[in-house]
Parts: sequence; C-alpha cells; structure tokens
Amino acid sequence: MPEDNVKKIKMTPQRAAILKYLEGNTSHPSAEAIFDAVRKQYPMISFTTVYNTLQTLKDLDRVWELNIDDERKRYDPNVMLHHHLICMECKKIVDIHMDFQLDVPDEKAQGYMISGRHVEFYGLCPKCRNKKKNND
Repeated sequence: MPEDNVKKIKMTPQRAAILKYLEGNTSHPSAEAIFDAVRKQYPMISFTTVYNTLQTLKDLDRVWELNIDDERKRYDPNVMLHHHLICMECKKIVDIHMDFQLDVPDEKAQGYMISGRHVEFYGLCPKCRNKKKNND
C-alpha cells in the first residue's frame, strides 16, 4: 500500500499486521478471516480493531468493501479498476483485470453523472462444478 495513505492512520503493531496480511492478498478476505489470521501473531487483538482498521482503510480508499457475499462483507486491497467473478456455491472471488465498455444511455441514467463501474459475474467455479457433476 502506498505510504502516503498509510501515514494518515496511527500505526500500531496490530494495524501493521493487518496491512501486511492485506498486501497482495487476492483472496478477498472477510473481517473474520483477517482477524483469525492476525490473532495468530497478536492473540490480544480484538475484532473491533480489525473492523475499525478496515473502515479506516475503506475511508482512505485503500480497500474496497465488497458486498457480494450475503453472509459477510469481503475486502479487496486492490483498488485499481478491475471486476470480479464469484462462485455462487463456495463464494470464491476471482479478479478480472479487463475493462468492459459499458455505457448507460442518457435516457436510462436518470440524470446520474456516472463516475465508475464494477462488474460482477456469477457462476460456479471448476471445483464446485465438479462436485455438483459428481453428485448428479
């Protein structure tokens, strides 16, 4: 993560561990998964610390908060333009680094000034497809 945004939060060993865990992480972890991973090194860390750190990073545009899992929010430290492919069975999320030319016609935009887009594709990953195929 670029230093300029990280300097805006008070750096504690726990926050540094959270940042280290997120750096380059492509698994789109939940706050719970981050908490479980970081507390191995810092057993006294609280879930509130993890959650508040994620909120701060979100406010600083250093993580995306993904609401594509009905059970929990997931976090993506890659804030560069990309899209997601989501398995409807196991909830695995894969990054798609490709831009899609999607334009909303003026009559459908309802006066919105569109400033960005995020495309989500849903399906079954190969592992879940094989599992389903073997159960049929």
